[in-house]
Amino acid sequence: MPRRSKAREVVFQILYQDDLNPKVSPSVGEDLLARRIDNDELRRFATDLLAGVRRNRPEIDVRLGGTADNWSVARMAATDRNALRIGAYEILFTDTPDPVAVDEAIELAKRYGTAQSAAFVNGILDKLMPGKEKVVVGEAPQHPEPPAEKPRIESLHDKMQRLKERK
Repeated sequence: MPRRSKAREVVFQILYQDDLNPKVSPSVGEDLLARRIDNDELRRFATDLLAGVRRNRPEIDVRLGGTADNWSVARMAATDRNALRIGAYEILFTDTPDPVAVDEAIELAKRYGTAQSAAFVNGILDKLMPGKEKVVVGEAPQHPEPPAEKPRIESLHDKMQRLKERK
């Protein structure tokens, strides 16, 4: 497993613990991170990722809830919700290339979620990307204009009907 993938996995596990046991001190997760990751550079990456998701969780959850059709963040499986939080944080707040952030979140969903988790995570993060703007830490986030509506693709049935009407 690539090094940053391993760091994301540890952060995912800590966020999952935070989600299911909110009364546990955040330092428990930070201690776990220190024990599981022995490389200094990788530990800094994981620490920054963990702190960033925790700090921006309300904004991330609002964005995910607004993107997920007919799903509240609270209704999502805890595994999917935390894979999404990591992916959304990296998309919205970091310089990680969007496809990398999405792929990493999908891998977490495949490993820890259900058979449908990867597709669910992919669909939501994909919707989060097109109209996104990077949020500068310390600044109030600006909400993007909604993306322009995609042109309707004519179905084969509609096309056949239109051709019959011309004759």
